[in-house]
Amino acid sequence: MGWILMNITTGKRKRAQKVVVYGTEGIGKTTFASHFPSPAFIDTEGSTDHLDVARTDKPTSWQMLISFVKEFATMPGFYRTLVIDTIDWAEQLCVEYICAKHNKSGIEDFGYGNGYVFVREEMGRFLNLLDEVINAGMNVVLTAHAQIRKFEQPDELGAYDRFELKLGKKTGSQTSPLIKEWADMVLFANYKNEIITTQTNKKKATNGKRLMYATHNPAWDAKNRHGLPDMMPFEYSQIAHVIPDDILPTAAAQELAQAANNEYAPEVMNATKEQVGEVTTTQPVRQPQEAVDANKNETPLVETAIPKPLKDLMVKDGITLEQVQSVVIARGKYPAGTPFENYDPEFVNGWIIPFWPNIVEAIKKGN
Repeated sequence: MGWILMNITTGKRKRAQKVVVYGTEGIGKTTFASHFPSPAFIDTEGSTDHLDVARTDKPTSWQMLISFVKEFATMPGFYRTLVIDTIDWAEQLCVEYICAKHNKSGIEDFGYGNGYVFVREEMGRFLNLLDEVINAGMNVVLTAHAQIRKFEQPDELGAYDRFELKLGKKTGSQTSPLIKEWADMVLFANYKNEIITTQTNKKKATNGKRLMYATHNPAWDAKNRHGLPDMMPFEYSQIAHVIPDDILPTAAAQELAQAANNEYAPEVMNATKEQVGEVTTTQPVRQPQEAVDANKNETPLVETAIPKPLKDLMVKDGITLEQVQSVVIARGKYPAGTPFENYDPEFVNGWIIPFWPNIVEAIKKGN
C-alpha cells in the first residue's frame, strides 16, 4: 500500500492581501488605495491623473487588461500592490468581450441568463489570474463604486435599501458575490452626515466625516478576516497593520517569473550584464521590428480604420497589420488581398480581438 506524501503546516501564514474598497463617488477610494505599499495602478477610468503614482496605459479591451495582469504576475519584487481602479469599469470590458465573442449586441441577448453565466466564468478566470499576482507577493486592491439596491430577505416582511458593489445592473449578474467571496477584506466607505436643528427649527444636514465599515450590516456589504473594528475613519493608517509589504513570491510565482526571463534575447541579456552587472527587470525584451518595405504596400497603422482596442493590442505586442492579416488569410477568414478596411467590424470585434492571444501565438510560430 502506497502512502501519499502531504506537507501539513500549522499556525498563521503571512501572505499578500486581497482587498475590495467601494463607496460613493468622490469619497477618495483611489487616494486611499495609493497609500498601499508601493502601488501600481491599472487605471480603467483615468482617476489617477491627479496622483503621483505608477500606472499602466488605460486598457481599452478585456484582452489588454488580462495581458497587463499577466505581466505583473511575472514581476515579483517590482511593486508591492496592484490596484485595479475600478473593477466595475473592468467588468464592462468583460461584458463587451463576451458579447463580441458570441456576436451579441448586449448581455440580455443571450437569453435565460446565459450571458451572466459567461461573464461569471470569465471573471472567475480573472480572479484566478489575480491569485497569481498574490502568489508573486503583491497585494491586490480592487476599487469600485457603490450602488443602492432594494433588498428582500426570504424570512422577512417588506424590503429595505442597502449599498452594494456597483457590479451588474441586473439582478441576474453574478459578479458581485464572486468578488466578495474572493476578497480577504471588503471595505465600504461613506460619509456620515449629521442632522442638526437650526434656530428656525428646520432640519439641516451638515458635512459628515469620511468613514469606512469593515463588518456586515443590513445597510451595506463589508467583511474582514482580521478582527478590524466595525467602523473606522477612512484612512489607510487604520488597516496598515494588516497589510504586509515584505511578502516573498511563492515557488510557483518564481517559476513563472523565470519562464518569462527565459524569453529574453541572449544578446540583449549579455549586453545588459556588461553595462549594469545584472539584469534587474522581468519585462520581456522584444526583437526590433523590421523596417517596413515601401514596395510591400503595407498600409501604415495610423492611416487605417483600426479600432482603438485592436490598435492598442498591436502596439503593445509589437504586431503589424500585415502579420494580423496573414493569420486571417491562413485561417481562411478572408482571401488574400482583402484590404483591412473591408473587414466586417463584427469580425474584428468578435474574432480578432477576443482571440488576440491565439493570433499572437500563431504569428510567433509563423502561422
